[in-house]
Amino acid sequence: MGHWLQRNIIEPGKLPLLLALTAFVLTFLITRVITRLIRAGRGPFGNVKAGGLHIHHVVPGVVLAIVGGFGAVASSRHGLGSAVFAVLFGMGAGLVLDEFALILHLDDVYWTEEGRKSVEAVVLTAALVGLMLSGFSPFGVNDMSQQELNDRGSVISTVVVNFLFSLAVLSKGKTRMAIFSVIVPFIGLIGLVRLARPGSPWAKRFYRRRPRARARSALRAYHHDRRWVGPRRRFQDLLGGKPDPTPDRALGR
Repeated sequence: MGHWLQRNIIEPGKLPLLLALTAFVLTFLITRVITRLIRAGRGPFGNVKAGGLHIHHVVPGVVLAIVGGFGAVASSRHGLGSAVFAVLFGMGAGLVLDEFALILHLDDVYWTEEGRKSVEAVVLTAALVGLMLSGFSPFGVNDMSQQELNDRGSVISTVVVNFLFSLAVLSKGKTRMAIFSVIVPFIGLIGLVRLARPGSPWAKRFYRRRPRARARSALRAYHHDRRWVGPRRRFQDLLGGKPDPTPDRALGR
């Protein structure tokens, strides 16, 4: 383990990234535990208020992210300073993305159905950073030989082509696949050959006069959502807590 850490993390200068990712995940998990205890009225924790104003934890998160980000830019890549600033940035990012849904909706939707977007943002960010930590570079640059890397034209063309692939996948309504294809272009190729989701820009443009393609697209989306919506919601509930029922659901409507 020590040899692997030295060769794959420390020597390439990825220790700050590992520390930031660890701090990011731990901060999110600890924050969710505390907020769930506050929600249940258990433990010594409570909402932070100043002059009757509820201070959401996104506020200290922004401060920590700013300090950690600017500190990391100003410090050297190696040394204790970079490690400290990486941890601060990871903690700040964890606090900010834990309330991503509040920023998106400009409303306190933390324990609502819309609040699930925060959990999705955290999981997606952790997965992408984990891929980068494993050696994946954006737009498939990691797959190029040293000679190709030395050729600026090859690098630019590879980035542009893979970026267009990601945009095409995004236009098919496959947001997650498009984001991951930035790091792993092969995912983008899979998204390109699969049917677009109903209502996506791709489907509106290319399936408009193809009723069979529209029907197949709708059927595939239905089966996909039916298969994965349940496990995804249970996973989100496990990480972030179950949202409050909406008034309609509470009344059995």
